[in-house]
Amino acid sequence: MMRRLSLGGRLALLFAACTAAVSLTAGLLFSRASERHFIELDQQLLESRLSVLRQMLEGVHDPASLATRLPALQTELSHQADLAVRVRGSDGRVWFDSQTNLPESPQVPGISTVHSTSSDYRSLCVNLQHGDPQSAQLTLFLDITHHQHFLQRMQQLIWLTVGLSALATALLGAWAARSGLRPLRRMGEVASQVSARSLTTRLPENQMPVELAELAQTVNAMLERLDDAFQRLSAFSADIAHELRTPLSNLLTHTQVTLTRPRDLDEYREALHSNLEELQWMAQLVNDMLYLAKADHGLLMPSRQRLALSDEADALLEYYAPLAEETGITLHREGQASLEGDRHMLRRALSNLLDNALRFTPAQGEIRLSIEVGNNQVRLQVANTGEPIDPALLPRLFDRFYRADPARREGSSEHAGLGLAITRSIVQAHGGSIRAESAAGWTRFVIDLPAV
Repeated sequence: MMRRLSLGGRLALLFAACTAAVSLTAGLLFSRASERHFIELDQQLLESRLSVLRQMLEGVHDPASLATRLPALQTELSHQADLAVRVRGSDGRVWFDSQTNLPESPQVPGISTVHSTSSDYRSLCVNLQHGDPQSAQLTLFLDITHHQHFLQRMQQLIWLTVGLSALATALLGAWAARSGLRPLRRMGEVASQVSARSLTTRLPENQMPVELAELAQTVNAMLERLDDAFQRLSAFSADIAHELRTPLSNLLTHTQVTLTRPRDLDEYREALHSNLEELQWMAQLVNDMLYLAKADHGLLMPSRQRLALSDEADALLEYYAPLAEETGITLHREGQASLEGDRHMLRRALSNLLDNALRFTPAQGEIRLSIEVGNNQVRLQVANTGEPIDPALLPRLFDRFYRADPARREGSSEHAGLGLAITRSIVQAHGGSIRAESAAGWTRFVIDLPAV
């Protein structure tokens, strides 16, 4: 299959075609202007000689009267080698030719160009007696062979110039296109260097032409997103391996110890219950990961039904009330609103926030759940008292397996750090947003959802 022409080759051919068209047009215009100029000069010369010849042939009405004037006419013509004369009667019969092999010329008065076998002529046909159409006709022939040779050489020069200029422009255009497309080749080099191990290469935006600066910025932003996504994926893989390693190790160790010697039925039952707890936690972790994977691929499709948020919040607060009473934490809800959403998904999101608040609220603390309506949106806030969180860490709270507490307990199988990530996915699936705030002894998670 024939290889497609490169962009540089296309530009070079385009430059060459444009130059050839311009040169050819200019050459043709110059040739036409030169030809018209020569015609005007020849006409002026013929008209200046016409007056002299008319005076010499005044009163000529027939061949006999012309014969008496021929000696003077031939003497006059001998001084002008490039001029020839033909006298023709009113009946069209030729009375006199000053030279042999003169070409036929139009018998209509006016100037024209005629050709013989060896020469070219400019002819001027007039009535011998001015104003008498029945008089004999006088035709003057001016040899313009040298003019025609000049025009032919000029046309050859035009074609040569067109060809050379097109070739030169093609070569210069190819060089200019190659130089101008160097930033694109640089982009190709950067793209070829991108791999899973090297996502830090960036295009030099300041060195790019204005037309490519925006494209370079877009490519750099894409590489930045890819690098960030790959880093998150690598960290996620490491985190999930870390989370699963400890419970699997516990299961293996516990099972091996149980099998070291025969035991009674109660001991086996207790061992199985312990293993069941670890397996349930691992199953929940896998389910959560599948849930987040669906969210990443846009497969979370919440159902739409009218919900009273105050009723949903009260149901969850009632569920968590016994756990809060154990540590003296006060639960409080204020405000009410309605929206359309998935009851199960929104309950799970609020449950994750309340569970998170209960774990980090000190004894005798307080948890507030507030609902507000305004600006065509519903705002839910889950706030709890406790130690403030560093503002730099707040955006990372929604990352998978991330725990703001640096002293997290190894092998904690109760909380894997996926609750807030799942909450964010649920909120985004409903067309909302969530953010975290921490100041003045309060930590707040703020959810904004579209109102009904």
